[in-house]
Amino acid sequence: MNILLIAINAKFIHSSLAVRSLKAYCPELSNNINSIEYTINNSEDYILTDIFKQKPDVICFSCYIWNINMIVSLSKNLKKILPNSKIVCGGPEVSYESEDFILNNSNIDIIIRGEGEKTFSQLCHALIENAPLDTINGLTLRTGDAIVSTQPQLPISMDELPFVYSDFIDLQHRIIYYETQRGCPYNCQFCLSSVEKGVRFLSLEKVFTHLDFFLKNKVRQVKFVDRTFNCNKKHATAIWQYLIANDNGVTNFHMEIEAHIMEDDTINLLSHAREGLFQFEIGIQSTNCDTLTAVKRNPDFDSLKNKIEKIKALKNIHVHLDLIAGLPYESYSSFRTSFNDVYSLNADQLQLGFLKVLKGSGLRADAEKYGIVNRHQSPYEVLFTNDISFEQMVSLKAIEDIVETYYNSGKALHTAKYTAMLFDTPFDFYELFSLYWENKNHHRVNHSKQELYTIFYEFCLENNFTKSKIEIIKELLKFDMLLCDNLNSCPSWVNINTSDTFKHAKRQFFNTPENIEKYLSKLSNFTPAQLSRMCRIESFSCNPLDVESSEETVTILFNYYSRDFISNQAFTSRIEV
Repeated sequence: MNILLIAINAKFIHSSLAVRSLKAYCPELSNNINSIEYTINNSEDYILTDIFKQKPDVICFSCYIWNINMIVSLSKNLKKILPNSKIVCGGPEVSYESEDFILNNSNIDIIIRGEGEKTFSQLCHALIENAPLDTINGLTLRTGDAIVSTQPQLPISMDELPFVYSDFIDLQHRIIYYETQRGCPYNCQFCLSSVEKGVRFLSLEKVFTHLDFFLKNKVRQVKFVDRTFNCNKKHATAIWQYLIANDNGVTNFHMEIEAHIMEDDTINLLSHAREGLFQFEIGIQSTNCDTLTAVKRNPDFDSLKNKIEKIKALKNIHVHLDLIAGLPYESYSSFRTSFNDVYSLNADQLQLGFLKVLKGSGLRADAEKYGIVNRHQSPYEVLFTNDISFEQMVSLKAIEDIVETYYNSGKALHTAKYTAMLFDTPFDFYELFSLYWENKNHHRVNHSKQELYTIFYEFCLENNFTKSKIEIIKELLKFDMLLCDNLNSCPSWVNINTSDTFKHAKRQFFNTPENIEKYLSKLSNFTPAQLSRMCRIESFSCNPLDVESSEETVTILFNYYSRDFISNQAFTSRIEV
């Protein structure tokens, strides 16, 4: 029997931990089970044809909010061209309201609900042996004209789960996902993790063995999918200690943490980590006390702010903060306050999310109470609530686009931070910029990087800033531009020092061994001519790293050979020439 596990990822750089875990749990069926990964950017025709060519007897889809619409469409056509093949769906998008889903989608034969490894293994054996399926826990299936849901599958020990990675041949340039725990101790009403009670942990002995494998292979990034990585202090601290002690100087580890429970001794431990070793995602969601209480989150923002500021003060951890628009009691004005509160924390990334009313979540059950109206199809994003209109949600979407384009991308991070200070609040800056963007119809076309910088510059010109402020903005845009790329040409409004004196000084810099030893020691084997192509020296009429200083001319060395792993920006040094 040919059983095909299929993942349809949101992006090419993503990989599917789910299909790997299901396959790895059934080693005795390795000759029967194959897996394949696509993305939602692949055409349905391509995926349909590719599946057909493999002639599977059983087609198993891993279902999430980003791919369920495509899977439903594919299933209809797969049943036409492979009528004898069984179609199985599993994953969070079909684990809730599963009987309704199978009733409304006649092409789906079986649903695996909840945690899938044991259920999938038992299902495969039963299909191969032509044994009854209704004795297997964790299934919803058709039996004649009836739809039957069997008892839930009991959770399995984390130590029963095999390690899913043996090599990384098919994972080049992709994010590696890894889990050391399942479940979540919190009860956030917008999240599915609140449904599963209790938390199970992988033994530290196994965790360390797995981490050794990642470190030995110098994987670029490992993303923990643990819902709240530090919910158990002993477990999290042991892993952080191990990674700091065994750091290979290359690998980055991404964790989602709860900052409220970070204690000073833990933060002190993290101070010893290499810059770039850890990346923390922290969900704030809102700073409105009524909102946080409604979604059952800790409403003490001052305490949270204090912990995040301590983490940021370490200056060695990339911090990503999350906000969610559309939560109960969060009006447009209230969200403005939440945005400004979180923006003040100076995160490396500020993610503006929009509430997804997920199947199985508390907010889906309480949607009528809060007047939450969401899109009919997945991902069930909120349209409006009792507290915020659709028109206001559209405005927040436009603001999100500006934040993503200039702040989160890093394309104009320094300029955006400075320009936001020229307005009453940061939200006012992004709001006004988003209105300008749409009034100029910039949202209707794609833009090159240089065009994006010019749009920012022209927006500032229309805001009647003083001449000195405009000059600072121009220099910051130049700095942001050169951080990202060693440009052969810049927009005409950018001031580039092309004097013969400066050109001579730059040549002298690269020809001086003491300079190379001090600033570019890892590149000492390269010739001055090569170094001048791998690096760039540029002068600025202000200090782009401290615009409040009174310095009139600052010279910066941009090292494009050594880039920051997370931001992919050049490393910089202030130099004298």
